[in-house]
Order: sequence, then C-alpha cells, then structure tokens
Amino acid sequence: MSVSRAKAWKGLFGVLILFLPALALAYSGSGPCSEQLSSHIPGRSGSASDGSGFAERIRGLHGAERDALIRDELVEGNLPGFLRRLDPVTVTGTDAAGHAVRVTFCVMPDYLSIGSDKDFLRIPMGLDTAVTVASDLGFVLPTPKMVDAIYRSSSVHLAPKPMTPGAEMTSTDYYQRHNRTVDQQRLAKGAELGRLTAGQKKDLVLTNRLRSHPGRVAIYGWHCLNGKPIQPLSTVHGLHYADYSHGIRLVSDTVFVDGRSMSIVKLLQDPQLAGLLNSEGPIPRLAGLLKELAGQGSEVRTARSQVAQRLGGDS
Repeated sequence: MSVSRAKAWKGLFGVLILFLPALALAYSGSGPCSEQLSSHIPGRSGSASDGSGFAERIRGLHGAERDALIRDELVEGNLPGFLRRLDPVTVTGTDAAGHAVRVTFCVMPDYLSIGSDKDFLRIPMGLDTAVTVASDLGFVLPTPKMVDAIYRSSSVHLAPKPMTPGAEMTSTDYYQRHNRTVDQQRLAKGAELGRLTAGQKKDLVLTNRLRSHPGRVAIYGWHCLNGKPIQPLSTVHGLHYADYSHGIRLVSDTVFVDGRSMSIVKLLQDPQLAGLLNSEGPIPRLAGLLKELAGQGSEVRTARSQVAQRLGGDS
C-alpha cells in the first residue's frame, strides 16, 4: 500500500472514531430523549400496588388525604415502565430577535399513572401535588402551547369521552371508570403502550395566570379529533381541585435548543426563547413560582401524617 493511501485510510478511520458515538445514538432510536432523562424516577418495587389495588386503597379518600397517598406512590417510583420512555416533540419558530430556532422537549407518552404496565390507573391530583411530584422526578408541567404541540406530534389521537357531570366527578370511582374507557379506546385502535397518545384528558398547565390568580389550578386541552381543545385555558377551580378529566403530562426539565441542552424552566423565563413554548411569552421567576406552588401543599403534608397514623405507618 502506498504511503498516500495509508494516510488516507488513517484519516478516514479517525473521522469514524469521532462520529461513531453520534451514529450509535442516532440508530439507537433514543434520540435526544434518552433514558437518562427519566433516571431520577426510582425503580418500581416488586411489592408496589398495581392500579386496581391502589384504587381500592384510596376508595374512601378525597382531596388532600388522597393526594398525600398519590404523592407517596409516585415519588417512590410506583408508575408503569412505559412512562419512563420519553418521546420527543419538536417545535420550530423564531426567537424574540427573529432568528430561526428549533426546540425539542421530551414528554411521557401518556398521563401520569400509578401501577404496572399490566394494571395502571391514570391519576388526577391537585396542582400543588402535581408540581411537587414533577419536581421530585426531574420534570415540569407543560404550557398550553406545549399541549397543542404534543397533540400534533402524537401518533395516537383519542376522542374525548366526557362523563356525567356532578359531585361524583372527583371520586375515585369516576377515575377508574374513565381510565377503563381510555384503555378501551386505545385497544380499539390497536395502539400499544408507549406510543405518544393525546386527546384522552385535560392538562394541568403552567401559565402566568397562576401568579395573577393565586390559589388556583390552570387547566387546558382535551383536544377533539379535529385538533380543537374542548377546554380553553381556565383557572376557575381551586389549587387542590381534581376530577376524572384531568391528567398530568410530565415534561423533562431538559430541553434541546438547536441541539444544545438547557433547563426548560430557564427557557420559559427567557424573554428571547420563551415564546417558542409559551404563547404568553416568558413566565418571570418561574423557578420561584414552582417552589411557591409546591409549598402550598401544607394540607397534603398534614393529611399524609394523619393517614399514615390511621394506617399504622410512619409519616
């Protein structure tokens, strides 16, 4: 082999060494939403309750008492495995200076649930509990604009299935019945677990209204098959309110801006970038707002202690 050809092969080998890690990532199917982004979620214990068992455990509870047990299950890792595999949602647009920007955020393929892949319950909860759980697991809630983007990116669209309104809307029985309805819809479409799915619930969302309307929960979405949401952005309900139609879609705190990773909380506070993911523009001091919302869960913390004492456990 000539000296010049040997140098050429050596140069090609060097290029391959540099690019093999990137090629491996590209062909692994994980893309930017790698398993590392869900690594803060503890492993599920072999003795953890399944969805049906947990529903029976909370059957007679409401409000803060129920939320206390929901929080404990989730932060201890009692959620199905398919939710740990995040899906990318990409938004393209311009920043405040008019520069083209591409943003990819990583979302759970379905709403937050308790249980196993074989038996899980999509579980509504108050805003303070949702924010606390999200933070503990390394996630945040979406904005309405992100909810729209998730719907557009979803490979499975389910039609909303409202139930009879009334006092029972907040009951565990309604939670279970609506959960079964959603599962039946998914199975009828032949959609396996883990495919990005939307249309089955309203979302708890982040918005500037949470600061201008303190003590309230913000909800949005429940898109019809034509892509239009049933629920406009609303803060009519109190902070701890939750009914069967509500869902918690968790979004990784790590977002990718033109391929560079950054905190999504920082992005949503950034006057230059926030408009890409929030139609209201930046949410000033969002990190502080999230701490305030989580801190408003004193009722849940008190209820947790009371429930633990009744059940003979530790608080």
